[in-house]
Amino acid sequence: MLEIGSIVGGKYKVLNIIGQGGMSTVYLAMNERANKQWAIKEVRKDAVTNYTVVRQSLITETDLLKELSHPYLPSIVDVIEEDGRFLIVMDYIEGNTLEKALRLLGPQPQEYVIEWGIQLCDVLGYLHSRKPPIIYRDLKPGNIMLRPNGTITLIDFGTAREYKEANAGDTSYLGTRGYAAPEQFGGMGQTDARTDVYCLGTTLYHLVTGKNPGEPPFELYPIRYWNPQLSPGLEYIIAKCVQNNPDDRYSSCAEVMYDLQNYKELDRGYKKTAKISIALFAAVVALFVVFLSSAISFKVKANSIQKENYTHYIAEAKGAADNLTSVEMYAKAIAMQPENKDAYIDLMENFFLDDDIFTQEEDKQLREILITPTKDGTVEDSLAKNKEAYAEIAYKIGVAYYYCYNEDGSKKMATKWFNIAADLGKLPQAQQERAKRLGKIADYYTLIGKSTSTGDKVVSYKMFWDDLVAIADGDIAAVDNETTALIIYKEVAANIYNSADKFLKDGVTYEEMDEEITYINRNIDYIEKNYELTDRTRGLISENQRNFAEAKKALETAAGKNKNG
Repeated sequence: MLEIGSIVGGKYKVLNIIGQGGMSTVYLAMNERANKQWAIKEVRKDAVTNYTVVRQSLITETDLLKELSHPYLPSIVDVIEEDGRFLIVMDYIEGNTLEKALRLLGPQPQEYVIEWGIQLCDVLGYLHSRKPPIIYRDLKPGNIMLRPNGTITLIDFGTAREYKEANAGDTSYLGTRGYAAPEQFGGMGQTDARTDVYCLGTTLYHLVTGKNPGEPPFELYPIRYWNPQLSPGLEYIIAKCVQNNPDDRYSSCAEVMYDLQNYKELDRGYKKTAKISIALFAAVVALFVVFLSSAISFKVKANSIQKENYTHYIAEAKGAADNLTSVEMYAKAIAMQPENKDAYIDLMENFFLDDDIFTQEEDKQLREILITPTKDGTVEDSLAKNKEAYAEIAYKIGVAYYYCYNEDGSKKMATKWFNIAADLGKLPQAQQERAKRLGKIADYYTLIGKSTSTGDKVVSYKMFWDDLVAIADGDIAAVDNETTALIIYKEVAANIYNSADKFLKDGVTYEEMDEEITYINRNIDYIEKNYELTDRTRGLISENQRNFAEAKKALETAAGKNKNG
């Protein structure tokens, strides 16, 4: 064993023993230079009979964790192999295992079990989304740490494995009897994401009933057999998770998470008591005394956890290796908080429009996100409850369709979104006016130049010009952003270049168009000198400078003032 007070790896001072098992000891250590505590897991060669197998399991665990980043997973910072022992230096997770909570307090409050289940779905779903997927295979209360803030951390990756499509089955049994799925016993097919769904079900069963599935009666009765007050919805979820045939289980942790978040809808008449009983409150207080935590309301914890997950999904989306994973992460964030505008804006501005093109595939992905089911109907229905956010998002979607859809833009597809944004009346005044005019102009493109049966023009080029100028007026970069401003200016240049002669014929003077070109060029120069430019905005500035030079030539030609002609 490591000596208390000794220095490991030249920088970790061993403070005390915080855990001990049959083959390993866990120490609390301090990196005094960094003033940070770490946990050191020690496995000694002389403490186990199959050290080679155990060592390989530890290498598997550390190799997996080094590549992962999730708020419910520990980080590995160092691996030391010396003097016949294997040391893993990792995050020190304050708290205790849920196994200890069961041992001290028995069955856990249903509300807490459901929240822990949602967190477990989150982290397992993250593991399953890796390429290749990682199957944990040993989920149980003893491998789940509960932190003082109410969040969980999944520990012990010794049995985890990467899913290999070519494998017909697993060659050996790994897992914990009672919690493990039938296919983990070897010769019964390969373990996959549905294996972890089974283990999740048995874990939730143990937590909410207090009955260890690995002990007599060795049978998973419906949870309300043990406690009729438990939710029928939760009973349904657990029963579906623990089906012997993987095809009969939930196919993914995302599906389990959705049902856990909406378990009351599965209750079919079950009416939850409005207040937590005194006995339940006492159990909650006792639980958090054990974990050295102050008593904070569960709702506050849940909101804090959800906010942390929301931020994490956005960060994952930004750092994803491929576009599909990015969209999946943004979709998870949006489904978690559909009334929060941040993920929508980030998805639109930094992903869909990072190249100034809103493709058909991106349009399809956006539509799928907006029709995702929620308790309010769909994601868009939930977003609509926050009128300010809905107006802002609708405006940005309208801009994306209007200017960027399939490079040329789709005025028709933009109309709906500009009308929503304008009708809500929640935008800043300049954006509000712009949304109204853009909605009108979207209609102009199908009507401009056409005449009624009496010969009157439905929409004149003069009307079109007046609204076009109004849209480009003001400090768009300050009210919207510099990218939107540059995209709008690009549209003005294109219309002058393509339709200068028509504008002139319909009463727009050369001087008016020339002044507009000069005005917008000044705005572009101001953006170039005063804004922090990205590669995208630099490209738009260069493109606009070329476009307005060409628009000026087209205007001079149309007005008969081209000096070279």
